Amino acid sequence: MTESRKGLDLPGLGERLRQARDAAGLSQGQVARLLKMHRPTITEMESGNRKVTAGELARFSELYKVSLEWLTGTETHNSKVKMAARKLSALKDRDLETAMRIIDSLWQGSKS
Repeated sequence: MTESRKGLDLPGLGERLRQARDAAGLSQGQVARLLKMHRPTITEMESGNRKVTAGELARFSELYKVSLEWLTGTETHNSKVKMAARKLSALKDRDLETAMRIIDSLWQGSKS
């Protein structure tokens, strides 16, 4: 079986690929050129008529700047927490303290 025939069968993947491409402001033609694919291949993937290999999925994730978890529909609460922690760790101390006060306020409000 060829590489293009093997792939991941993930419900909703095509729609998420389209959403990510749109959010990145790219056309199917631009994506095809950047990833060295044919434009009809992108169309087939987005319509769900062609499976996407793990390697292709990784390339889409990198190009669109979205997580593999989001693309595959397997994003969990835990992955969102990890992403938030990475962003918080990049803040300056003063900004981190402000963010933590906001988070604490939201947490207290959710307990009511």
